[in-house]
Amino acid sequence: MTLHKATSMCSRFMQTILLAITSLVLALCSPALAAKRPNFLFILTDDQSPETLSCYGNTICQTPHIDRLARRGIVLDDAHHMGAWSGAVCTASRTMIMTGRTVWRIPGARGPGLATTPASRKQAARNSLPAIFNRAGYATFRTCKRGNSFREANQLFNERHEATRRGGNNETGSHWHGDRVIEYLSSRKQSGSTAPFLIYMGFSHPHDPRNAPEELARKYGASNTGPGKTVNPKSPPLPSNYLPAHPFPHGHPNLRDEVRVQGVLKRRDPATIRNELGREYACIENIDTQIGRVLKQLEASGELKNTYVVFTSDHGIAVGRHGLTGKQNLYEHTWRVPFIVTGPGIKPGTRASGYIYLLDILRTFCDLADITPPESVEGRSFKDVLYGKQQAIRNTLYGVYTGGTKPGMRAIKTGRFKLIKYDVLDGTVRRTQLFDLEKNPREFLVEHKAPSVARLLKHTPGANQVNLADDPRYAAQRKELETLLRQEMQRLGDPYQLADD
Repeated sequence: MTLHKATSMCSRFMQTILLAITSLVLALCSPALAAKRPNFLFILTDDQSPETLSCYGNTICQTPHIDRLARRGIVLDDAHHMGAWSGAVCTASRTMIMTGRTVWRIPGARGPGLATTPASRKQAARNSLPAIFNRAGYATFRTCKRGNSFREANQLFNERHEATRRGGNNETGSHWHGDRVIEYLSSRKQSGSTAPFLIYMGFSHPHDPRNAPEELARKYGASNTGPGKTVNPKSPPLPSNYLPAHPFPHGHPNLRDEVRVQGVLKRRDPATIRNELGREYACIENIDTQIGRVLKQLEASGELKNTYVVFTSDHGIAVGRHGLTGKQNLYEHTWRVPFIVTGPGIKPGTRASGYIYLLDILRTFCDLADITPPESVEGRSFKDVLYGKQQAIRNTLYGVYTGGTKPGMRAIKTGRFKLIKYDVLDGTVRRTQLFDLEKNPREFLVEHKAPSVARLLKHTPGANQVNLADDPRYAAQRKELETLLRQEMQRLGDPYQLADD
């Protein structure tokens, strides 16, 4: 080899080395890698309407730690679960959270032409929340109730503590879930771990049986053994949209949540509903206490500053509203969920509509952590909503319930107006409801104007605070929403058709 050739080869080799070093330095200095990836504390309650929290207008249920989150971060007014094809609404809802997929495309979806195989479930799990964050180097942890979720994905968290805890003491209630998270954070500190974490902190309450700690039950004028013969004056007031019965069959005969809930059964009298609300509020305050314990631990460790804290629920629930007690309906108290976020870059004390689904969480977490999500993720990122750059990420929200008789219920919402359609009980119940949510956010019906109900609630709804579906002045709005609903059903792969389609 000539001296010239050797010199040339050495020069090229040195250029290659220098280029590699330069690329490495540039990569290490890039903002995405130079900054430490954020932590995530995802708090999920079981069966909680936004109407139970002060940031959504409740003045009775006391939740100082959740209130603090609302003051420190952003509250979203229009966060929804997409719906369900089962009476166990949480199964669909939680699977959407884990996969970022829409309701008819998640594992387990039930309907004509839909099928899920063990292989497809495993594939979906490989592209689920814990799998994605495990691959990105996150330490993943989960505590939650057992069942009614996406088991194959749940098993992928690095550490899991699952048990259904709906009792009234520290070992059988929400305190147990709080202890698991605090133990995990303590072990991180002792081991000196610096890996970013994703904590899934799921509670088993306020899902029934709402066996609250006795002192909290007494605080809210409630008894875990059931209501007395008369109303306890310390119990919470009836919801403003309470009814003694739903105006028509909602399409799911003998539904457990409407006929077999402990302490309620088929009763809708004020004493029963107010007692159940008291138990619910007591369970929620107990959850709030556990959240406070965990936040205190995070703050003491110095990790809270770099942690996004998300508080939400898998869906809402009626508990007396519209004469219902369950979660198998598409009224706002049940279709909507509470949604509060604090964390780096989020301006304290802010509020936005959002127009998000729970299934948007996965893509948003990936966006915040600078992770590229799999192509299977259908949800949209609402990062810009959190940062105050926009008010909402979509203009339309679709809702479905087909857990009872088919094709079931559908809803469509576009800001001011909302449509609900019922096609149930073999066509014997076909109803349409249209609400002006600006004037009628509680979705009052003509039944709320009955003298006996108005006297009980000390309130009579206004002229436009009714179902407007058959009002000729709103015919254009009804037609527009019905057309939009058909389009969304087709776009999302809804396997059913409503009778008037």
